[in-house]
Amino acid sequence: MSRTLQAPVTVAFDYTRSTGPVIGRFLTGLRDATVVGGRLADGRVAVPPPEYDPVSHQAVTEFVDLPDTGTVTSWTWVSEPVAGQPFDRPFAYALVTVDGADTGWLHAVDVASAAEIETGMKVRARWAEQRTGSVNDLVFVPDDGGDSGGATGEPGNEDVDRIITPVSLDYSYAASPEESAFFRGLAEGRILGQRCPQCKKVYVPPRGACPTDGVPTSEEVELAQVGTVTTFCVVNVPFLGQKIKPPYVSAYVLLDGADIALQHLILDIPAEEVRMGMRVEAVWRPRDEWGTSIENISHFAPADEPDADFDSYKHHL
Repeated sequence: MSRTLQAPVTVAFDYTRSTGPVIGRFLTGLRDATVVGGRLADGRVAVPPPEYDPVSHQAVTEFVDLPDTGTVTSWTWVSEPVAGQPFDRPFAYALVTVDGADTGWLHAVDVASAAEIETGMKVRARWAEQRTGSVNDLVFVPDDGGDSGGATGEPGNEDVDRIITPVSLDYSYAASPEESAFFRGLAEGRILGQRCPQCKKVYVPPRGACPTDGVPTSEEVELAQVGTVTTFCVVNVPFLGQKIKPPYVSAYVLLDGADIALQHLILDIPAEEVRMGMRVEAVWRPRDEWGTSIENISHFAPADEPDADFDSYKHHL
């Protein structure tokens, strides 16, 4: 049996959120090179300030401007940084209690080796020259008595009320034997499915077991490269990483001989003319661009055939 296929996959998007009056005040302070704490009901000062007191549950409304120096209360060494961390070289993460505060702030400390950091060590902020209202506007460094480098510029005119945070997940996807056969078929210009031996339904992409009967699919079926649009949507909204300019159509195409529709693009026709029942055919990319991917099929385009009767696909919506 051929080995199963694996491929790296990255899922990424930008997450936008409003900051609210408390976190917004804190981030605005960082943009203006000021550490802002929040006073809790018992008089303690927390950095960063929470929106609600964790003990009394009262809203935090009193803020305190603090110095940009503090003390390391605990730390850990990062010997192999990963993407998205403050440095691409080894550094320390530490709980830093800012002078005048009573709680620790988890932040990066820029030291060359683990021998250069210890609990109780004094640190100060090294401010970025260009600040945007983010925790990345500063890192901590050992306090040698110098000034806080980079803390220049006039305060901003507007509060930071919204932040954009990139979110990314990298993982390795391992295809099942049936999916691997499907992808290898695409590399040969074929669309393959699997037939259930009990109910005779044909699934594409193939599945290892029939979801209706629960029995393993056993028979490989090569499907036609023409089919019927069952349902579709018109994409009008642009988004990060989009390869086609809106509007365009993403549709479910029921290939002739299949019992489950395959999702793909419908192009070579104005979006407003796509309709349920429209007959379409696969348009393949140039052979030298093929891999083991559904993207070998560029899109589906209108076939020179009459629309399918609704009764022929109504059970496959």
